[in-house]
Amino acid sequence: MSADVVHESNHRRTFAIISHPDAGKTTLTEKFLLYSGAVQEAGAVHAREGRRSSRSDWMEIEQQRGISISSTVLQFPYHGHTINLLDTPGHRDFSEDTYRVLAAVDAVVMVLDAAKGIESQTLKLFQVCRSRNLPVLTFLNKYDRPGREPLELLDEIESQINLRPTPVTWPVGSGDEFRGVVDRRTGQYTKFTRTARGASAALEEDIDLHEAAKEGGRAWQHAMDELGLLEAVGADVDLPSFLAGESTPVFIGSALTNFGVRKLLDAVVELAPAPAPRTTVGGTPQPLENAFSAFVFKVQANMDPSHRDRIAFARICSGTFERGMSVTNARTGRDMTTKYATTAFGADRETVDLAYPGDVVGLVNASGVLIGDTLYGAGYEGAAVEYPQLPRFAPEVFARARPMDNGKAKQFRKGLEQLDEEGVVQVLRDPDMGDTENVLAAVGQLQFEVFAHRLGSEFGAPTEIVSAPYQAIRLTDKQSSERLRQIGGIRILTRGDGALVALFENKYRLQRLMSDEPELTLEPILASGEAH
Repeated sequence: MSADVVHESNHRRTFAIISHPDAGKTTLTEKFLLYSGAVQEAGAVHAREGRRSSRSDWMEIEQQRGISISSTVLQFPYHGHTINLLDTPGHRDFSEDTYRVLAAVDAVVMVLDAAKGIESQTLKLFQVCRSRNLPVLTFLNKYDRPGREPLELLDEIESQINLRPTPVTWPVGSGDEFRGVVDRRTGQYTKFTRTARGASAALEEDIDLHEAAKEGGRAWQHAMDELGLLEAVGADVDLPSFLAGESTPVFIGSALTNFGVRKLLDAVVELAPAPAPRTTVGGTPQPLENAFSAFVFKVQANMDPSHRDRIAFARICSGTFERGMSVTNARTGRDMTTKYATTAFGADRETVDLAYPGDVVGLVNASGVLIGDTLYGAGYEGAAVEYPQLPRFAPEVFARARPMDNGKAKQFRKGLEQLDEEGVVQVLRDPDMGDTENVLAAVGQLQFEVFAHRLGSEFGAPTEIVSAPYQAIRLTDKQSSERLRQIGGIRILTRGDGALVALFENKYRLQRLMSDEPELTLEPILASGEAH
């Protein structure tokens, strides 16, 4: 059995795609599905029966706004491997969701708009990848449009993220003059061809470099000069430094027209690492062949609106998952069954009977399971397995939520609880005042808009969001909270996980208090984008 686990995990690739909004992340995700055969037409996910179903952006509000606001899990086969692709929100306001996804993957594809490069809104996310030493593949997208010089983009990657770029493919021309790419490993030249609306796989015509050189021209000579420079500085793919999160192989293409997508997907299989032992809270790597263990990195409600369900997504770290097996939640010590387990394909699902390290399994209506929980199966002889908690981001904006219809109070409370568990926002409560006296805490304002939209559309509780006058938040304890309650401009509330927090109407009062009364417990929450 242990040999099967290692063999199966060696054929898993689990990675996330991250980018700035509008860089082409969701388009690239859909083109991966096209090239894998998981869909027959870009923009549509086809179930096995062939019916048209959902895209990776499956929420109604995502389709209305044209942005990704929730991470999505997609599993599909490719070249004898099982690919677990996690599409992430691009907007900074949802960077906490992306951070949790990054904890569940073994590699990352970073998508950059060739005209814009690294944009400040998502710089922190890229820096998180670097701080976690995650292997990063870089895709310079939209090369068929006017863009910046490729050498300039390489310098930006190195200076801003401290990743040494090692180009695998290199462009000949750009924008209207884009003619194709040279594969530096094989010496082959691939001509750029467009496909109708990018709906089908691109015809890729590979030509020997010497034969292609006959076309000549200024763009060709310019590309040859740049390739000579890259050769001189030794900017070649180096597998050890890539796996250590120190260098990044770079690919050129156009996701919209499908050009360069196949080479990038092939590189995920060839270069990205298979699942490796994960380190537990005690600092011990958990061997892949040990009994089943996993951790929950995402909770999502109402993916199937007709059933009003709740799914906990768990990344398997060791052993074999078998549907129906009994597992223990390390946080609560309680056992639970896994009768309703699915693989995910956007909003589509399919029952899963077996899964292995690297796979992501959706546990349907797993009551009491929260983000960050460790689940483990029999075989540990009473010894609990526990993986490190996923840290929360420091909220930067605060608001209050009030039901617009008091007759919908029950639905409002249910939605509040569910969306808090999902991590859409943090709901802070005063146990003595009830749910209508809550304070919402978030990284950005867009989270509040999504929160209100989902309360109305999914829970039938139209909600008013009103700004709250707080400027800072700190974790505290019972003893310190008694003193803090005596001071004006400070409110003590309870977070969903039971932690006490102090909200300050004036951040300068916080600084003064920390200076005057250093014995008080006032711990900062993890800052946005900061690695744990």
